[in-house]
Amino acid sequence: MPANIITTDDLREFKMELLDDIKKLLSKKTTGKLKKYLKSAEVMDLLQVSPGTLQNLRINGTLPYTKVGGIIYYDAEEIQNIMTTNRVQHGSNS
Repeated sequence: MPANIITTDDLREFKMELLDDIKKLLSKKTTGKLKKYLKSAEVMDLLQVSPGTLQNLRINGTLPYTKVGGIIYYDAEEIQNIMTTNRVQHGSNS
């Protein structure tokens, strides 16, 4: 089995590639963009609700959804709009 010798130049090049990959991942995350459509598990995680609560939100019409082949999808933009519309602000003393 032949041995491969790793040089400091190889390590430096690997480090630069790794840093570039990390920067790309961080830039995607900091844009704050969600996927267009979310599955039920993702919505439960996002809203911090149980499966039963999510089902109630569907049944009472609070959360619109699309069902394709047994999988339920939610439009991320609609969820954001619902959260904004239902925001409660208590009056300030000014």
